[in-house]
Amino acid sequence: MIINKTELNAIREKYKKGVKVELIQMDDPQAPPIGTKGTVKFVDDVGTIHIAWETGSSLGLIPGLDKFKIIEQ
Repeated sequence: MIINKTELNAIREKYKKGVKVELIQMDDPQAPPIGTKGTVKFVDDVGTIHIAWETGSSLGLIPGLDKFKIIEQ
């Protein structure tokens, strides 16, 4: 997936370090269970949102592919 600078900046603005999210759906065998909560660590240069999941996992979220929601700003 290719992301332009405007889209990347919008993702970084919305998902700043410390934002709390909840997983709705992720098509990955390593995905934490649906409903798992986590905290944004950072957004990388391709727009992947890196999360510290409550399960101990650090699998990143891909906007537009994975489904998740913000639960706390």
